[in-house]
Parts: sequence; C-alpha cells; structure tokens
Amino acid sequence: MTAQTPVAEPGVRGDDGGFTLHAPEGTAYRVDLTNDVLSPYNPLLARYCEGRRVVAFVGPTVERLYGRSLRAYLAARLAPDSWSVVVLAGGEDAKTMDTVEEICARAKSAGLDRRGVMLAVGGGVTCDLVGFAAAIYARGVRYIKVNTTLVGQVDVGVGVKTGVNALGTKNMLGAYHPAHASINDPGFLRTLTPRHIRCGLGETAKMAIIKDALLFRVLEECPTVFQEPCPTPDWLLDAGLGGRGVEDYVLRTSMASMMEELCPNLREHDLARLVDFGHTFGPVIETASDYRVAHGESVAIDMALSTQLARVLGIVDADDCERVMRLIAGLGLPLHDPGTCTPELMDRALKASWERRGRRLHLVVPDGIGSAVFVDDLDDIPPAALEEALRALSVRASALPEPLVDSY
Repeated sequence: MTAQTPVAEPGVRGDDGGFTLHAPEGTAYRVDLTNDVLSPYNPLLARYCEGRRVVAFVGPTVERLYGRSLRAYLAARLAPDSWSVVVLAGGEDAKTMDTVEEICARAKSAGLDRRGVMLAVGGGVTCDLVGFAAAIYARGVRYIKVNTTLVGQVDVGVGVKTGVNALGTKNMLGAYHPAHASINDPGFLRTLTPRHIRCGLGETAKMAIIKDALLFRVLEECPTVFQEPCPTPDWLLDAGLGGRGVEDYVLRTSMASMMEELCPNLREHDLARLVDFGHTFGPVIETASDYRVAHGESVAIDMALSTQLARVLGIVDADDCERVMRLIAGLGLPLHDPGTCTPELMDRALKASWERRGRRLHLVVPDGIGSAVFVDDLDDIPPAALEEALRALSVRASALPEPLVDSY
C-alpha cells in the first residue's frame, strides 16, 4: 500500500516565523519573517538555497547599503564558486524586457542551470524583474525574494505575480510564478527614506480600508509608524493584539490580510478582486506622470478618487469618506495630482481597466470602513459623477499643505 501524504486545507496560517498559504488550486508557498537575514549566523536564506548555484541580483541602493553584507553571507554560507552578485539598474524606467533579458544573460554566463536559483534582494521593481526572468529562464527556475522595502514586504513579497512595464502600460507583460521563498526582515525598513515608508503605508492603508477596521484605526492613531516610535494603543492591547508593538502588528496584519484575500483566487481566474482597490486609476497616473508619481502615491490618489466616487454614487456616507481622506493625508500621501487627474485621463483609465478585466469594470470602492464592494459596469459611473469626484479631490487637496516629495 502506498502511503498517502496529507494535503493541507486551503487557507493562510500564521506562526511566529511568518505565514504559509495553501491555495485551493494546489499552489503553496511561505513568507518568512526573520531578523538579521544577512547575518552569517542566520541559516534561513542558505537553507532555501539548498546547495544550488545562486545568482543574486540587487539594485544600486541595496548594493550600496547591503552589498558587502550580502557577499559576506553568501561567502560564509554557500560553497565557494557557487554564487555571484549582479547589480541591476534601479527604478521603474528599468522595469523592462531589456532588463529581463539582461538578467537571463547574466544568469547564463554564470552557469545557472535548471536546478539553479535566482536571488532577488530589493524592492518591488527588483523582485518583479527577477521573478519574471526566473519564470521564463530555461522555462522556469527557482527564485528567492528578500524584500527590503515596505511595499515589497506587504505587497510584492506576499503574492505570486511578476511582470514588467511594456507597450505604454504598467505591468503589461508578466507571469504567475510563486517564489521558492520570500523573506521579510523588518530591519531593512530602518534604512528606507520617508517617501519609501509612505508608499508602503499606502498599500497597508489599502488593506485597512477594504478589509480591516482595526488596522484602519491603528493607522489613524499611529500615522508615523516605521518612521518614529509609536506607543501601542491601550485599546489594541486590551483586545489581545499588538503585544509585540505597533510596527509588528501593522506588518503582520497587512501581510496576513493580503495573503488571505489572494488565496482563493491566486491566479486571478475571477477578475473581480478587492485587492485591486487603488489599482484602477493608479497605473495610468503612474505611467502618465512618467513615474514622477511613485507607485504607493498613485495607489493613494486612486483610493481617494474611488472613495469620492463612492460618496457621489451614494455607496459610502460622507463621514466615512472624510475618514478615508484624513487617513491618506495623515500618512503623508497625496490625494490628487493636477498633472494627471483630469476627467479625460481618468475616463481613459476606467475604459482601460474595463478592457483588461474582461469588459467588466470591477472598480473597488469602500462602502464603509473595513468593507468594500464592486462597481461593475462603466455605465454605473456617469461622466458627471467622475468630474464631481475629481473636483472634490482638487478642493480637498488644495486645503492641505503640499505633500512631501523627498527623493528615493
């Protein structure tokens, strides 16, 4: 008789070391939380490499901050001559098929075979590029993500999508390719610029608005989390949560919420997805601004516009709409961008999403704090409603101080 291996029930399970996802369609992967991942005394990354040939890819900032530590780790933990490190160009401008081809060429010249591992150490751009390259190199090889930004740790690092910008469209080309391992080390967040932190908080606010009223309240009360010390609110402790501090609570809750929402529909067979909140108008805002507006900022503007539309359409009340506006602004994120938030461009964004989502709009809008619904048809959003929402945002944004736009 052949022994039967038990199959885990679908869902997301958390433990002290991270989260494990088992999708109903059979895909399973883990996102680890660890400290000092590049310390030679931490075996986690080396254990995932399993003695295979490794080519590591980093961007310029990670090379400057952590390049020496990465090489020291690989030298201490992996066999001599079994690894190499490649520095890629950084930024959205480099998120192209040319860079993917460069990654594949560098892997080939390093002798990476079908058993080899591509290692991405960086933010969302680096991990998307390396993940896509790994999906197509030799028809698919393993890759590992070490996520160094907040956007990476709460968004890119917990999903299975990879991709590049092409044909004038953000993430037009890509693949579903689960990482062999995805590792989050909160220590990396200490070296991020304030703008990087704010962009990550935009993705965190997304999950709070559509799914988690408690997380929303924590962000309201601790808008500078990850930037300066924030005491844990007493009410959160009374609820038996937040015992390891606000940063740990926000990071773990954001990761878990995103994975739970992805799990039943991991490969997007259903194109109506709550996690697309902030990603209908946002991609067009990013592209049209020539990436002057960063990803987390475009998500914030999209969330603000979608929420104002929900108010105009009678889906969310004025008080909850105002709370969302205050949260986004309180996190230091923009509500509006005059250069791209025009009725013509935002109408074009709606039509582009309608085409991409199988000629159904599936616009995600909040109907309360921690809850959201879909507006499914283009005809449900009259031009006058879009124009009214944009006017309200413009007036609201003009009453605020200029948003902070420090560099990366």
